[in-house]
Amino acid sequence: MADETDTTSGAGPDGGHIRTGPEASDSLKYSQEVTSPDDEPERDGRSLATTSHDVIREWAEARDATPATVDGTEHDGHLGVLRFDFGGDSDRLRHVEWEEWFETFDERRLNFIYQETRSDGSESNFFRLDNPEREDG
Repeated sequence: MADETDTTSGAGPDGGHIRTGPEASDSLKYSQEVTSPDDEPERDGRSLATTSHDVIREWAEARDATPATVDGTEHDGHLGVLRFDFGGDSDRLRHVEWEEWFETFDERRLNFIYQETRSDGSESNFFRLDNPEREDG
């Protein structure tokens, strides 16, 4: 059995299921939930949503993307804005370890909304992070 404190692999603390709340975006509401790397999109271009660490990591690694944060957005010793570096020329991204990226992702109770492919079947790098429980202030 996997160690439940290991945040670098597995389904994550919510079993890969999307997190819900009063501020859930329309994107989340209309996305297909994915809880395992074995789940397939219903069709090309379909918006997908997950909290599964395995799904997120496999998606990023298939695109040679590295977990990152936007430099200068950190606060109180915590990562700032979470991103992926797809190998572009941005000097604003700072690479971080998967463990730290997932720890921040889970602490903020985020959902990963993404596409595997565009509607024409070509690979998509689209993703966004969504917090359905957005706190005021």
